Amino acid sequence: MPYVRPDVANVLAMLAAQGGPQLHEVTPAEARAMMSGMGQATEAPRGELALVQDLTAGTVPVRLYRADTGTAPAPVLVYFHGGGWVLGDLESHDPLCAEIARLSGMTVVSVDYRLAPEAAFPAAAEDCIAATRWVATSPAAIGHQVTGIVTAGDSAGGNLAALVSRELVGTLPVPILAQWLIYPATDMTASEGSMVEFAEGHLLTAVGMKWFEAVYLKGSDAGPLHPWASPLHADTLDGMPPSLVFTCGLDVLRDQGRAYAGRLIEHGVRTIYREAAGQIHASLSMRQAIPSAQDDLVACIADLKHLLAG
Repeated sequence: MPYVRPDVANVLAMLAAQGGPQLHEVTPAEARAMMSGMGQATEAPRGELALVQDLTAGTVPVRLYRADTGTAPAPVLVYFHGGGWVLGDLESHDPLCAEIARLSGMTVVSVDYRLAPEAAFPAAAEDCIAATRWVATSPAAIGHQVTGIVTAGDSAGGNLAALVSRELVGTLPVPILAQWLIYPATDMTASEGSMVEFAEGHLLTAVGMKWFEAVYLKGSDAGPLHPWASPLHADTLDGMPPSLVFTCGLDVLRDQGRAYAGRLIEHGVRTIYREAAGQIHASLSMRQAIPSAQDDLVACIADLKHLLAG
């Protein structure tokens, strides 16, 4: 039996006791409501920050987080939320983005990209690319000159961060300094390993993940091997920015993250790989119910600072 942290075991027992339909068994609207309710029950509150402000990056809604209101030039972390390209928004990841800003001291811009099925592939990718380009131009609303970009995101957001980095590296007025991929979805063809080992009973199920992928790609000419759908299968990862890849030991997506980190290393990309033993998918957004996830987040921020310092 794989190791399960005590606080994770408590959450898994709670979820098993609740019963009821799973996300892929209801409509997208109902699934979004379920995700919102779960977040309210499991995530820590936002806490205090110097500034939290809703803005628009062109046509894309974003939320700005700043731990201080200094005007010195500095990099910005652009965050893409998880939720299988179907769920999630600025609210679902509000506490996490605030905590990242507090722990890192960086300005954070969270991106409210369009969701499937209302706006299927590649709408989410296009919005994330557009928002990142906007941040890189140092708009006055940021409050300081932007010296560089860190792309970051969890799950589907990790997928989006990876493709944004690959699409935009070397094309912006400022460099992409690093990418931080949190339990990322990198391979829509995955069907073995952790996809089987943790297929059920560990929050995100293999059936649920395949549902998310199908909803996202429905109606598109792109298949699962398109590099925006499966960044692991991009022709090359040469020239990608220094990378932090974080996975969880009990996650169906674990092996995709491992494989992507390995491919980055093969292509000569400076990479830090961190895996949280005994931890489940989405844990960084469940820090009230899973207190040990706070330690994982603190460790990731330390790794990110190390990458940026190098």
